[in-house]
Amino acid sequence: MESPKMEKLTALAKTRFLSLYDAEYKNRKGEPKHWIIASRKSYEDLENLYFNHGEEKTDAVVLVAIHQETHQLVLIRQFRMPLNDFIYELPAGLIDEGEDANSTIGRELREETGLELIEVTHLQDKLYLSAGMTDESVALVYCTCKGAVSTEYLEADETIEPILVSKEEAQKILESGSKLDIKTYLVLQQFILGML
Repeated sequence: MESPKMEKLTALAKTRFLSLYDAEYKNRKGEPKHWIIASRKSYEDLENLYFNHGEEKTDAVVLVAIHQETHQLVLIRQFRMPLNDFIYELPAGLIDEGEDANSTIGRELREETGLELIEVTHLQDKLYLSAGMTDESVALVYCTCKGAVSTEYLEADETIEPILVSKEEAQKILESGSKLDIKTYLVLQQFILGML
């Protein structure tokens, strides 16, 4: 079976954090098709990646953080505009220009939760969140932290409530019917089972 082949990329819309592109390609039968891609990458970076086999860069970090003093899992409740509601998530953030995953971890943990990074215990790079819609990739980071949760370091456009949850509280969140990010759902299950 022949793989589809992208032939042309056209920028449709660009914002500070996200852009839309039209990918023209031929399907496995050779028929011309279009696919809309949401990306955090610039047109130049995508063009280099798709047509010149350039290096793919990780877009963000997602943090599975255990609070050292309490052995609780660090979560956030964040208002997300596409949902027009709050959702339980793991702390996360974009890798800024000039940073890599490692240099982003402590900054994002502090910004979103007020907590201080102690140690990264595992980092799995280039994991994809919704490959049918976006090329966004993340580094999933397991780490330990300390301190008290705080909203002092949030950016103006962030509406985030950082929380520490016990296994019992994690179970209640899963049973509550609250909106959950899928990564958070899976990590809460791991946490309850003692796998973290």
